[in-house]
Amino acid sequence: MPIDDKARQELLSRLRRIEGQARGVQRMLDEGRDCAEIVHQLASIRSAAYSASVLLLKHYARECVPGRAAEGQPDQIEDLVDLMLSSAH
Repeated sequence: MPIDDKARQELLSRLRRIEGQARGVQRMLDEGRDCAEIVHQLASIRSAAYSASVLLLKHYARECVPGRAAEGQPDQIEDLVDLMLSSAH
């Protein structure tokens, strides 16, 4: 099931922000910035990526799992659990 427009726009916004942060870290490396500053920015990227994953998992749980259940796909809950566990790494 495709992601709805509102959730898609929110996810794209977050991913663009992450992309900008990643470019910022590249600049920091090119400029020879302090390691602690770079680590701080990388932690921000990790947090933003996790937040984007949670947003998508919530959408999946609300919109996709019920749709799959209605289609007679019995393993939808198992799929959700697998997705949640794989995103935790």
